[in-house]
Amino acid sequence: MHSYSLDDTIAAIATPLGVGGIGIVRLSGPRAHDILRACFVSADGSPLAHRRLVYGYVIDPADGRRVDEVLATVMVAPATYTRQDVAEIHAHGGMVALRAILALCLAQGARLAEPGEFTLRAFLLGRVDLAQAEAVLDLIRAKTDRALTAALSQLDGGLSQQVSQVRRRLVSLVAHLQAQMDFPEDEIPELALGAALAEATHDLTGLVNEAARGIILREGVRAAIVGKPNVGKSSLLNCLLRADRAIVTPYPGTTRDTLEETLDIQGYPLVLVDTAGIAEPQDPVEALGIERSLRSLERAELVLWVADAAAPLTDEDRQLAARLDPHRTLVVVNKVDLAEASKPQELLPEAAFVRVSCLTGEGIVELEAQLATMVERDGAAMGAHASAAGVRHRALFDQALQAVLRAEASWSAGATPDLLAVDLEDAVFLLGQVTGETASEEMLDSIFGQFCIGK
Repeated sequence: MHSYSLDDTIAAIATPLGVGGIGIVRLSGPRAHDILRACFVSADGSPLAHRRLVYGYVIDPADGRRVDEVLATVMVAPATYTRQDVAEIHAHGGMVALRAILALCLAQGARLAEPGEFTLRAFLLGRVDLAQAEAVLDLIRAKTDRALTAALSQLDGGLSQQVSQVRRRLVSLVAHLQAQMDFPEDEIPELALGAALAEATHDLTGLVNEAARGIILREGVRAAIVGKPNVGKSSLLNCLLRADRAIVTPYPGTTRDTLEETLDIQGYPLVLVDTAGIAEPQDPVEALGIERSLRSLERAELVLWVADAAAPLTDEDRQLAARLDPHRTLVVVNKVDLAEASKPQELLPEAAFVRVSCLTGEGIVELEAQLATMVERDGAAMGAHASAAGVRHRALFDQALQAVLRAEASWSAGATPDLLAVDLEDAVFLLGQVTGETASEEMLDSIFGQFCIGK
């Protein structure tokens, strides 16, 4: 995907691989309609028309052999996904039939689409900007309703409008500084440059924070479930998932490796990592499991420390508690249905805690509410219109913010307009990479290469 040709016609299977009720072959380009007409016969003679499904058959033009019973449609540019002529064949969902239909389209002159090439054409032809194009992928990958809503907001241009507004203000500042440099003898109207730079700093800080929240919606928060052997870590995972996902036995050391599952906690994706019990290893395999548990603990944004309320505290409890950051740890005091022999939460008095029984289900609802509170705290309060901005956007916003902060410091030090303009031009360029005005081919390849073929 390097030449970005728009003159040829591309084709691909637009539905996931596998068996299903319906599969779709999509074409886009100047010959999309001609290729469809060459491979399709209407059952009752109805003509293909814009956005109208027609019942009929895909045939092999070479011998008239029927390949599948289908519904077909054409969409006329520019009122299409790519702003080119588009054709779709809605066939049965078996891969043999879909591949046969795709092969007929390719034989008639279409080219197999690259990953994300349909959306790339929508971007190149101005239907969407780069941030909106990335939102298409977020829609496909959304793990929760909140993530879906955020991706839809970004697809509608919510993030792009915010970025463009800040970028236009910076362009105006650069233009003003340029005028001061080019026409020093003229009377250039005064500009409250300090206030303008402070406003840009405020707006960019907001975009950085919004991108941080978007990363949580897009990728989820990793929460490691840690504790000594046999305290109920796997039982807790099963309780939260409402399924017997992890093996649970009364014998210590059942879990030897990490197990990951994504949970929807009040609209937030939470990646739960069940780990092996952290204790003195009894064999090399258990030692490897404990090593992985400690790595998971280091990588996690949140930690669920599961402790046994029915057993006295031990040195292992104290050593594990000493490893934990109380501000990102939730102490889960398990087995409260039994006679309580200890209060593990006292080892981490600054951490939040909740009392549960994985056997009876007591406290699980309160645990879920506490988890949602902690995720919201890390991502700040995310409303219905939160952005789905991701890691790439946050890096660009942060770099743009640093450029404006440099300009602000230079202005305070009495720097000349040309020095201020250099940093502000950097910020303008960086923000242009978010929406695509200044995106390179290498960047586009990287972004659209993540898409599936057919989207």
